[in-house]
Amino acid sequence: MKTIKGPAIFLAQFCSDQAPFNSLDTIAAWAASLGFKGVQIPTWDKRVFDLEAAATSQAYCDDFKATLAKHGLEVTELSTHLQGQLVAVHPAYDEMFDGFAPASVHKNPEARQKWAVNQLMLAAQASKNLGLTAHVTFPGALLWPYLYPWPQRPAGLVETGFRELAARWLPILDAFDKAGVDVCYEIHPGEDLHDGVSYERFLEKVDNHPRACLLYDPSHFVLQCLDYLAYIDHYHERIRAFHVKDAEFNPTGKQGVYGGYSGWVERAGRFRSLGDGQVDFKAVFSKLTAYNFKGWAVMEWECALKHPEDGAREGAVFIKDHIIRVTEKTFDDFAGGHADEAGNRRLLGLD
Repeated sequence: MKTIKGPAIFLAQFCSDQAPFNSLDTIAAWAASLGFKGVQIPTWDKRVFDLEAAATSQAYCDDFKATLAKHGLEVTELSTHLQGQLVAVHPAYDEMFDGFAPASVHKNPEARQKWAVNQLMLAAQASKNLGLTAHVTFPGALLWPYLYPWPQRPAGLVETGFRELAARWLPILDAFDKAGVDVCYEIHPGEDLHDGVSYERFLEKVDNHPRACLLYDPSHFVLQCLDYLAYIDHYHERIRAFHVKDAEFNPTGKQGVYGGYSGWVERAGRFRSLGDGQVDFKAVFSKLTAYNFKGWAVMEWECALKHPEDGAREGAVFIKDHIIRVTEKTFDDFAGGHADEAGNRRLLGLD
């Protein structure tokens, strides 16, 4: 077994135009001051990262890592959540998702999709240049408007949707394979890959591609009433990234999983800062450790109530306290004795 690395923090929710969140050097100093050891990088935010430069310049990557190292930090993974979302977009969401892309491709879904694919290709090379082995992203969605089977879905609609999603991702997965990097999809509402069954549909269509892996985030499963611990048992061999994010689900006589179009504060299911929700993180860390998860425990802060800086400060301590330093011996070694094959055979009555 290996000790999970961490604590780390996803910087996407913290980058802003206000100091210290407006440059890599200053946000790294802030994260390190809270006790974080790693940072997950949003590749769309030029205030902290230049994706094209990282894909084309080893010197840029070396300088980037040196800036982090100055503060005792490592880069855990690069994130293309926004760009990955644009690999597959149903037309109903075109206008809302245009904001994830540059203005030059707005109102042009075909150009936007090509831009997104190129971003993923750049991320594969940038990850390689940074010496990373995992990358986190969203898969996008063509079928999400048809999630609920009413009106009745036409025969073959789901099959066609997953076949097209796979066709769009296969060249990207091959590029990451060439770079030696796993693509870790965040299984998430709004994505065609939102639970285990939908992930398996996709995996079948990409011929069980070795790089089609998972970012595990239990908060999304709490909100779906899915067994987030059994999920680890099913998919631990594919889990290569980990978002430590909390959530709570408190249904009432008026509201359940769908939320009644309520905002985050009023929803029955909502994200919370670490320790304020219902996720059993002791069990989560225990299972991942037992299954020899080799990656980072990365805090993704999302909370309807708490200030983000308080969530980050508390989150660093929370993760640190939940990481299990693995043992190098079994607890009953003191009672052990010498063993050999001949002795074992005698004990079994074989000799």
